[in-house]
Amino acid sequence: MQVYGIDLSKDKFDVNYLDASGQQKKKTVKNNLSAISSFLSTVPEGSVLCAENTGTYGDLLLFLCNQLQVTIALVPGYSVKHSLGLVKGKSDEVDAGRLREYGERFFDKLSFKTYQSEQISELRQLYSLRSQLVKSHKVLKTGSHGRSVMPMQSISAQGYLESSLQFIDQQIDAVEQEMLDIITANADLDENYQLAVSVKGIGPVIATDLIIKTGNFREIDTASKAASYAGVCPFPNSSGKMVLKTKISPFGDKKLKTLLYMGAKSAVKHNKEYKLYYQKKRQENKPHYLIMNNVSNKLLRTIYSVVCNKIPYTQDYICLDPRERNLTGSEKK
Repeated sequence: MQVYGIDLSKDKFDVNYLDASGQQKKKTVKNNLSAISSFLSTVPEGSVLCAENTGTYGDLLLFLCNQLQVTIALVPGYSVKHSLGLVKGKSDEVDAGRLREYGERFFDKLSFKTYQSEQISELRQLYSLRSQLVKSHKVLKTGSHGRSVMPMQSISAQGYLESSLQFIDQQIDAVEQEMLDIITANADLDENYQLAVSVKGIGPVIATDLIIKTGNFREIDTASKAASYAGVCPFPNSSGKMVLKTKISPFGDKKLKTLLYMGAKSAVKHNKEYKLYYQKKRQENKPHYLIMNNVSNKLLRTIYSVVCNKIPYTQDYICLDPRERNLTGSEKK
């Protein structure tokens, strides 16, 4: 099995591999359509590409690999750095060699990737644009607070500000409607979206974010994986006789974690089950943010439950005893 290590950047990527005689070879490939296609045509059948996961810089390579049926795995740079022991020096060529070595040594741990569907890709770009528009709106609004306390205020500046804010609001509404149209046009996306928003505390923004980042609940297919990805899953923290409190990993998706926290606040306010849970834990003197983290985790488990069972959420649902689910009528008697 020949492994190619690839260190990605915006304009190019460095490749490191071993030839038939075991000699280390290096090359640099431009990160564009023609250069990548030419490079992939020289890759022997059955080879594996091991590239660093750098976000959008690797999207074109991943897409072309899927089209040409070349196997590719994307690995976090952190995993590579902490898997090869003490290393010195850093450059694009060196990193490509380390990626090749990682792919050879930990081949069984590689997760091979396929590019997302056209609908998910469109949603992803529109969602990113919406986030930028919301941020721009916040920046303009924040700047207006400082001008509002000045002794002399510009009527022109205020007029331009109001028109800009109004325009951004219109663009945000248009982008949200476009995302909703994409979801409703696809039966599979629409079904999971409607099931997700049926959970109290989960709105359109959180549901869309989950669909994008979980691959419509298929790439991240369990609630425990989603909780780990979002950074709301506690991990044990003990060694020998020393047993400390469980800890949250700092490597979760902070954007999704923030959204789940906002959803948890809404659930605690409007959902009787979560409200009672919050009050019970507060009576036990549990910290507020610990409880909200647990509520976020419960929300994810509820979402995955309704999506997997294809049953909308209802507060009146009664979960059957798992020991009785497989019993026949005569056995129950």
